Amino acid sequence: MARAFVGIGANLGDRERTIRQALELLAERPGVELVAASTLRETDPVGYLDQPRFLNGAVELRTELPPRVLLETLLDVERELGRIRGEGPRFGPRPIDLDLLLYGDEVADEPGLVLPHPRLHERRFALEPLAELDPALAVPGRGAVSELLAELQ
Repeated sequence: MARAFVGIGANLGDRERTIRQALELLAERPGVELVAASTLRETDPVGYLDQPRFLNGAVELRTELPPRVLLETLLDVERELGRIRGEGPRFGPRPIDLDLLLYGDEVADEPGLVLPHPRLHERRFALEPLAELDPALAVPGRGAVSELLAELQ
């Protein structure tokens, strides 16, 4: 079983309810075990600023699924909750966002799948919940989550 971390976020509708639903749907998927979830935090939008604030967090999973299949599972859950990727502005408002941040110590750069997440080291809203789950967690090629977070401050 691999250890994976997923960023979760929403800024449309009942954000907390949608995030809870996403986690329930994810935990029901074969080959996916929800191990821990961070607290949720209000965050300002990044990139596209003219939109509501986000509710963000992260979850730790144990999974039998290979990275690409896990990513497809995340995208399926997003679709089930009304997210249509590619609709609206890049980094724009969305009912749910599930990003595969880390998958063990795997490094990948393929069409549609980059591990670790390419902007993880730049994003406080992703690093803070990861540090809550495991401050010593290593981001391949970058260092410990706690160190990356300290660099942003």
